[in-house]
Amino acid sequence: MPRIYTTVTLDDAKRMLSAAEAKATSLGIAYNIAVVDAGGHLVAFLRQDGALIGSIELAINKAVTARIFDKTTTVLAGLAQPGQPLYGIQESNAGKVVIFGGGVPILSDGAIIGAVGASAGTVEQDIAVAEAAVAALLV
Repeated sequence: MPRIYTTVTLDDAKRMLSAAEAKATSLGIAYNIAVVDAGGHLVAFLRQDGALIGSIELAINKAVTARIFDKTTTVLAGLAQPGQPLYGIQESNAGKVVIFGGGVPILSDGAIIGAVGASAGTVEQDIAVAEAAVAALLV
């Protein structure tokens, strides 16, 4: 029997991208922003004009990382340091795991329904842009 689960929709993703884009614009930084569904697959992606090419895959992989491990990439960063329980995790999944801030799971009614990833600024700015996206879904 197939299981039914809740996942982020394209409309959700569009709303989140719009909020993230507004936050990025307020920071004065051109961003790459990705939204993945509950299965970790890309739903929508936004690349502002002039956004760093090298940040495209980082944004997508931050979102995927947040979803497949059900933790923010900031939390994973701490757990992946030498001597910590997840040291070396960034080498898993064909090296696509990103362990610095900017990847945030999307929760709805206590369940993770997807994740967002943002990349182009400092780690703190990436987190702020990703969190702006998630906050838009809660409105």
